[in-house]
This record gives sequence, structure tokens and C-alpha cells, in this order.
Amino acid sequence: MIGIETSTPRTSVAIGTEQEILGSLSVTGRARQESVTPGLQQLLAWTGLELAQVGGIAVGIGPGLFTGLRVGVETAKTLAQVLRVPIVGIVSLDALAYAHRHTHKRVAAVIDARRREVFAARYRAVPGGVLRESEPAVLPPDHLAAELEAVGGEVLAVGNGAMLYRHELEELGPRIEIGTSISAHPDAAALVELAVPRFLREEHDRLHDVVPLYLRRSDAEIAWDQRARGTQA
Repeated sequence: MIGIETSTPRTSVAIGTEQEILGSLSVTGRARQESVTPGLQQLLAWTGLELAQVGGIAVGIGPGLFTGLRVGVETAKTLAQVLRVPIVGIVSLDALAYAHRHTHKRVAAVIDARRREVFAARYRAVPGGVLRESEPAVLPPDHLAAELEAVGGEVLAVGNGAMLYRHELEELGPRIEIGTSISAHPDAAALVELAVPRFLREEHDRLHDVVPLYLRRSDAEIAWDQRARGTQA
């Protein structure tokens, strides 16, 4: 199975089976959006697998940065169509939280959404993974802090958004812990692990149902609207 995750400034791809992750790699920087296919080719070479041996595709659908997310989802759908294999779309925040499934604390998965906002959702650990307690939302970091304060309990806030807005979140005091850069982005290997049970149960998504989870308009659309309103004024 192939995993593709492109919701943040770090793109990652992975190949795995029901038993193990065979290989994964990640790229950060300006060229990341063009790195999915070369990265996959490199992984196939490392593992000695052929593309024809791939039995399914797992892709992070966001929320996340507009352009990268679109590239990742379209690449995954194209692969699924060409290879004639099933596909599963997974919320990227789920993958981010899954990496912290062994904590006893509530997990807040927080991705930088730019424009002084974050994409976030709350989770709690359950046997074998995590359970999402709130729907993915886009909100200012101080609003997220207020929400976490209202919920109560100890919190592990993870993701590049949690690190960026550490000051706002640490207003909660000692009951909040901020994650580190090691696990600041959703990872394709986590997508593969999350997707395996769904593939075994044959709970695949229809190809046209796999679409990016956009919680707001793109920066280009917002800028266009602002310019249009300025012209009208």
C-alpha cells in the first residue's frame, strides 16, 4: 500500500503492508509539491517493489495548505485509477494525532493554516489508536486555547501550528504540553497504518468522493475577493 501526505510544508510518501512499513521519505521546501512521484519512484527502488504490486492507496485529504493538498490528492487518485486499486482518504489531523496514540493525555492536533489561524481537532487515545472528539475546524489560536481550557484535563498539543503558537497555548498553564519538531507534521506512514484496517474490511472510498478537505477559501481567492471589494468601494 502507498501513503501520500501533502497537507503541510512537509510532503511524505510511504510504502507498507499489513505487517510493517517498508519504507518512507519526506521532503520539505519549495520543491516538495513536485516530489511525490520522484519520492515514490525512489521508495520502489529501495524496496525492490514494482508499482504493479501496489494493492491500494491511502492519501491525506487535509485540512491543509491549498496547493500542496490538491497536488497530493490528485496524484493519489491518478495512481488509483491507473493501477485499478482501491483508495482511502484520511483526515490529515487524524494521522498527526495517531502518532501520539500512546499518551494518556487528550491530544490536540494543530496545523498552521497561515493568516494567524490553525486547523485543529481534539482526540483521545483508545486501544489501537485515537478517537476524534471534535470535527476539524479552522480558528485563531487563542480560540483554540479557550476551547481546550473549557474541555479541561491534560493536553498534548502537537503539530507545526502548536509549535508556532506555543505562547497562546501555554496560557493554559502546566496542564498543556507542546509537541516537538520530530512529529510536527502528518506522516504518510501513519496514513498507511490507519488505512490497513479499512482495506481489510473493504471500506474503500469511491474515487470521486476523495476530495481535499478545504475549511476555507484559498489565499488567492481571498486576495481576489479583497481586491474586488476594494474596486467596488
